[in-house]
Amino acid sequence: MPLLPRWRYMSADAKAITLRVGWSALAVVVVALVLRPLLPWLALSLILYFIWQRRR
Repeated sequence: MPLLPRWRYMSADAKAITLRVGWSALAVVVVALVLRPLLPWLALSLILYFIWQRRR
């Protein structure tokens, strides 16, 4: 059965939970796609920062 016709029969609480889970999943995917390529640069910058702090 498709998901959309069931939406009519869901309670308001169930709809709210479904929307919250959907938006959370979308946010996790977007953050993973955006931040994953930046992680090596972040790690390198933190290492360089700590080296620079030790030399001061």
